[in-house]
Amino acid sequence: MAGSKFAYVKKFELPDALLPSTFLVFRLDGHSFHRFTDQHGFVKPNDLRALQLMDHAAKSLMEEYNDIGLAFGESDEYSFLLRKSTALYNRRQAKIVSTLTSLFTSCYVFHWPKYFPDVPLQYPPSFDGRIVLYPSQQEVRDYFAWRQADTHVNNLYNTAFWALVQQGGQTTTEAHAILRGTISKDKHEILFSRFGINYDKIDPRYRKGSIFVRVETPEEPVVKTDAETVQGLASEESHKKKKKRKIATQLELLHCDLIRDDFWDKYAHLLRD
Repeated sequence: MAGSKFAYVKKFELPDALLPSTFLVFRLDGHSFHRFTDQHGFVKPNDLRALQLMDHAAKSLMEEYNDIGLAFGESDEYSFLLRKSTALYNRRQAKIVSTLTSLFTSCYVFHWPKYFPDVPLQYPPSFDGRIVLYPSQQEVRDYFAWRQADTHVNNLYNTAFWALVQQGGQTTTEAHAILRGTISKDKHEILFSRFGINYDKIDPRYRKGSIFVRVETPEEPVVKTDAETVQGLASEESHKKKKKRKIATQLELLHCDLIRDDFWDKYAHLLRD
């Protein structure tokens, strides 16, 4: 009840507004997903169904929140870039983190049967979320470069590891021992010389992760031919310069390099304030 004698307890709530004029990167990770993947029989080293499910949940999040312009996903992790000027939930950290994490999780569970029709959920999956603030475009670019570099490192190791186990007959302990201390070149050589696998030919979804980009597309003007519209063209033309052209957005799913300048030059609007 508003104004009751109990309302004083609200004074204990601490404000948690995020700094203004900073980019927001929201990242979530699967909680205890090693156990979850084992329990649900995920294909190693990469399960296409699971990655597509993650992509579906990420897309649902971006469809709900227009302030998210970019997302990058690998394995059981996804990062989302909110524009610098976002006023989402008055930039309240707890509100943003809790709402986005819960929506992603519920989408993951809701769409599970579409991607795993023959694998019922054994228990509810969960994700943890956090927000990191970055002051400039350079830090944002370096953050996503870091995540994609991590994707490459992890996937190269996992691909070599599971090739040794599944095709080479090694135990998991032996496979780890073989790969201990190896560099990228060594893992490429193991894959190619022992198993005929050219790592560079593996699906880029696995090597480079999933990238969702919000693309702006100017809406085409509607052509009207009826008599009333023709008569009104003159007055419409007089207001033409005063009107802002409507911008539509659509989401594109990419599996490409976002570390080099080419990506950021093409999608420069992602870093606009």
